[in-house]
Amino acid sequence: MGTLAPNAVPLTTVLSDTVAAARAAGRDDLVGRLAQVAERVRDPRHRIVVTGHLKQGKSRFVNALLGLDVCRVGDDTTTVIPLHLSYGAVQRAHLVLTAPGAEETRVQIPFGEIGEIDARSPLAEGRRIARIEAELPNQLLADGVVLIDTPGVGGHGSTSTAAILGMAAAADAVLVLSDAGTELTEPELTFVRQIRELCPTVAVLLTKTDLYPHWHRVLEADRTHLANAEAEVALIPVSALLRAHALRLQDAELGRESGFGPLFGFLRDRVVASDQAATRHAVARELHSAAEHLALALGSELVALRDPALGSAAVTELQTARAAAEALQRRTASWQQTLADGVTDLVGDIDHDLRERLRGIARTGQEWIDEHDPGRHWDAIAEWLTDAIDTALGENLLLTHHRTELLAQRIADHFTEVGAVDLPELGDERALTSSGSLADLEPDLGFTGKVLVGMRGSYGGVLMIGLATTFAGFAMLNPISLGAGLIVGGKAYRDDKTARLARRRIEANAEVRRFLDDVAFQAAKDTKDRLHRIHRALRDHFAGVADRSLRSIDASLRAAQEAATMAATLRAERTSVLERQLHAVAELRRYADSMLTEPGRADGTVSG
Repeated sequence: MGTLAPNAVPLTTVLSDTVAAARAAGRDDLVGRLAQVAERVRDPRHRIVVTGHLKQGKSRFVNALLGLDVCRVGDDTTTVIPLHLSYGAVQRAHLVLTAPGAEETRVQIPFGEIGEIDARSPLAEGRRIARIEAELPNQLLADGVVLIDTPGVGGHGSTSTAAILGMAAAADAVLVLSDAGTELTEPELTFVRQIRELCPTVAVLLTKTDLYPHWHRVLEADRTHLANAEAEVALIPVSALLRAHALRLQDAELGRESGFGPLFGFLRDRVVASDQAATRHAVARELHSAAEHLALALGSELVALRDPALGSAAVTELQTARAAAEALQRRTASWQQTLADGVTDLVGDIDHDLRERLRGIARTGQEWIDEHDPGRHWDAIAEWLTDAIDTALGENLLLTHHRTELLAQRIADHFTEVGAVDLPELGDERALTSSGSLADLEPDLGFTGKVLVGMRGSYGGVLMIGLATTFAGFAMLNPISLGAGLIVGGKAYRDDKTARLARRRIEANAEVRRFLDDVAFQAAKDTKDRLHRIHRALRDHFAGVADRSLRSIDASLRAAQEAATMAATLRAERTSVLERQLHAVAELRRYADSMLTEPGRADGTVSG
């Protein structure tokens, strides 16, 4: 490895040299880590999630952003399955299918049928469609952007907010669309706040500005709402329709009015540039770590070679290596215990939090139903229940995310003696989902039914009083018997109405409980699966850290022992080789340090 000049050296070149050095040292574990980082440099992906509540114009926006008609749009059309759009030399599309206990499978579909696919598609063969993945030639996608068009959230029967939050946790940026006709609602503000806690790069796009002359007032009101909600996100007004017209007519003025210029600036500066900076830091950390591991063995061997009599410096080095190896083994058992205990506590706490939130929803719903007629407000109840469950699942997901980060930091604290330890990336698209729906209540009686109930109740009163009045010489039907019939019929109608209301309340409460039970059942399974994946991710990450550290110490100890027994005639030659290798490693470390402090360029080089 030659001297590195950190002024304009491509990252791929430095990584290749480092991989070669690690391979020469027999460190396959370092080679694997560096290969993963090299792949990230060669194939950068910027995952951008496009989301928002129902009927906000997400699909039309995606079409305008790409300058292509990929997603179906229309008043009676909505996205029902997440669509992942990435670059490909030719157009092609696949369904990604999942089934319990099985790996994901892919089924190719005609590109033109993307908009026709729904959850009941026969192509799924009974399996669940997780997403549609489509590739197409497009300049924006060729730059590494992956657009994810998601189903609308909010409202009865819509997709779960928690499912979108799962995507946000693994995304590089999230674009939340909101119609310029109205100010941001409370559910939308809650949704934006939740996303902001999971993804640092978020923008709210005020869409359809071409339809509303008053959109500037809505824009200022939304700024105030976001500031009051302490949601630090960008707010950009756009018009997909003006953008489409500008592309078709090649009209620069329309293009400026569409607002897509500031949007592309946001994507360039806040997404692409930020992701490149994150990649450079990841590369720098891996290079620095590799340099430390390689220098440990080289330095130990060189110390022993420079002391032919195995003096005090070599003996001290060996003793330090042995002590470090023993300490690392003790730390290995310690961090594994911390991980096991932490995950056990996490499973219990997250499950309790979710159940407590769902119980609170059930209590609130029951109190409202017991005070109102659910038959008249059943659609509103269903919409409220869906929104409340989505919010609960979202907050539970945020709790899982924050608690997982704390657990990862606690485990990393066990490795302080081996230097700074990076935390694993714990983004996971798969999230809690609400399933099922509320059944319809028994409809209230119509006018004819109410009349029949009253007549049926009045019959007894007319008959009873009519018979009694016949002894006084009156006819069966007389004013007294008819009046009695009206009184008894009215009471019968009121009693029937009260009984029907009580029955509807009982049915509504039972239906809400059943719905919440279904959600709790599915969410509990999703939560456990998610925490198991987190457990495995943490275990594998820190096991790799422990293994690399232990291998470095073992290599150091072995090299020092071999140097102590090396023939005198070979010492000088070996010392010269080690000095050159240590110089190269020192250059590598300086290069990594410069990457952490100097701005990078879009071509993957470091300016100095």
